Amino acid sequence: MRFSARSHALPASPIRRLEPFAAEAREKGKKIYPLHIGQPDIETPELFFETLRKFDSKTLAYGTSQGDLDLIDRIVEYYAKFGIPIEREDLLVTNGGSEALNFAVSIACDPGDNILVPEPFFPAYAAFAASANAEIRPITTLAEEGFHLPSRGEIEKLIDTSTRAILLSHPGNPTGVVYTGEEVKMLSDIAREHDLLLIADEVYREFVYMDEPYLSFGNIERIRDRLVIVDSVSKRYSACGARIGCLVSKNREFISLGLKYCQARGCSPTLEQLGAAALYETPDSYLSEVNEEYRKRRDILFEGLNGIPGIVCRKPEGAFYIMARLPVDDAEKFIIWMLQEFSVDGETVMAAPAEGFYATPGLGSSEIRMAYVLKEEDLKRAVELLAKGISAYPGRTDR
Repeated sequence: MRFSARSHALPASPIRRLEPFAAEAREKGKKIYPLHIGQPDIETPELFFETLRKFDSKTLAYGTSQGDLDLIDRIVEYYAKFGIPIEREDLLVTNGGSEALNFAVSIACDPGDNILVPEPFFPAYAAFAASANAEIRPITTLAEEGFHLPSRGEIEKLIDTSTRAILLSHPGNPTGVVYTGEEVKMLSDIAREHDLLLIADEVYREFVYMDEPYLSFGNIERIRDRLVIVDSVSKRYSACGARIGCLVSKNREFISLGLKYCQARGCSPTLEQLGAAALYETPDSYLSEVNEEYRKRRDILFEGLNGIPGIVCRKPEGAFYIMARLPVDDAEKFIIWMLQEFSVDGETVMAAPAEGFYATPGLGSSEIRMAYVLKEEDLKRAVELLAKGISAYPGRTDR
């Protein structure tokens, strides 16, 4: 039986691919400190669950393909706080930010087209591009430069007649980079002058730990006709399992095409949309407290990593991830070894190997991404275990 080349070309998730090794380690009684996945331990606001408990309809019916209008109105009000003027007609509710990204790439690209993406990037971007038979053309960024963008000239060298869009996360997953106002404006000008769609994945908007104000691409008026913002309640309100995201765009043709995709999958889940609408009533104090908690966790993990000989990393400016280069021959082999062969008092640590976060062959092979989504004492213990693991690892490269 023959299956599609497109399906075979779809990359496996570097974040989830090693789960079988973790499951085996747990079966053997090991405790694993999970730094590999961005699953916050912050409590979801109680408003979400209260709303679900109050649901008393006799039938759980289909919703509209665009999304629940109460939820849409709450999101419109949310964006107004950031000076981003949108209307009901500019928004589609999706099954998480991932579906929003998948739809956006599919709308932007025909087979053979390409999109520019700063690397390292969220690995699902590669899967969405492969699903559209499109190519990611990487804009390589470096840890030594804080993963900030190269010059405009270097980026424009990558554009050809098949380039359809620029896709990036801001703040960045997996790097934690927050692009400066100058970088945001530079990419906006490139998109405008080369007639490209700009897909801005801004799901970590609230998680910024720097003095310079965060500038959304939605604040750049001159590109509103070609801007698509991807958003989600997953990280903002620690509601990853709700699977409620959205596509936001002032480009009516894009929204019209996106609605076809939404119609094809029917609707987003009714109960979760009700709960998500309630989440947008969460007091700002919740987000301020969460931001401060992640700032403390970032500092603990960053300072701990900097104390391990041979590690190279830079302090993230946003989101809740750190990329680090390890003194090991291969990061994936090292993580598997940590799960299979290494423990201290029955404990070990798991991170995500970073090679799958790059499109350029050979990059990221000795790097890992860590999510600082654990409480402070657990992060300190995870760093301690990582240091001991690197010291004991047979494939260490800086002996």
